[in-house]
Amino acid sequence: MDIDPAKVPRTPAQANALIRDIIAKPAAFGPGTERRSPYESDPQRWPVLGDDCAWAQRPLPDDILATLTRSYEIPAADGKGPLRLSAVVTVHRTAEQADWENAEVLEEMMRCPTQRLRSDETVTSLNDVPAALGDLGNGFADDSLTEIGEYTRAQEGGSHPYIWRQTRIGQFTLAVSAKGAEGWSRTELLDRVRDPHIDMGTGLRAAVERDPSSPGVSTPRSGDRGETDGTAESGAS
Repeated sequence: MDIDPAKVPRTPAQANALIRDIIAKPAAFGPGTERRSPYESDPQRWPVLGDDCAWAQRPLPDDILATLTRSYEIPAADGKGPLRLSAVVTVHRTAEQADWENAEVLEEMMRCPTQRLRSDETVTSLNDVPAALGDLGNGFADDSLTEIGEYTRAQEGGSHPYIWRQTRIGQFTLAVSAKGAEGWSRTELLDRVRDPHIDMGTGLRAAVERDPSSPGVSTPRSGDRGETDGTAESGAS
């Protein structure tokens, strides 16, 4: 994507405004999706994986202009347990800092193949499938990765499929996740997160891409949405 520097957020207020324009709403994940409570994360906090392989909220680091996580749920029905979903958009100050965020996801998986998300939630057997631009269906992001594993929550037991998908475009990272429950297959989880992930990328493109009518800018192919689900399918095989 050809990013226009004039359209890139330079302040936390600008970054927050952009995030709220593009981050997924519940309907993006399909019928029956509702807001979880709390629906939005504390904008001054940031999740960090500790030496004990447990996630905890920490003050927002200086290299991040703004970040927001939204949490959703498809309630239990028709023999299926409650499916928990999320979307995250983060604006770093530089592309290099955003690149480090993506790299840290891979490092965290190798350091902690089992991670405690909350006191009653654990993911195990984590495996990441990274894809640079042009690899495994990644048609528009500088980097993309799919993390798969097994998810257990005290109330629902387990294990159930777990999916985390993240892409980096310049100084922006976009992520979606799905924590499985009884009756949900990994393929169904991939289907639920695919469109919200693509749509956030499309929204980011509309917000910061250089005007294609500008001199020297090539026009994208008609109908090209940029990303396919090749990365996710490779990770699930």
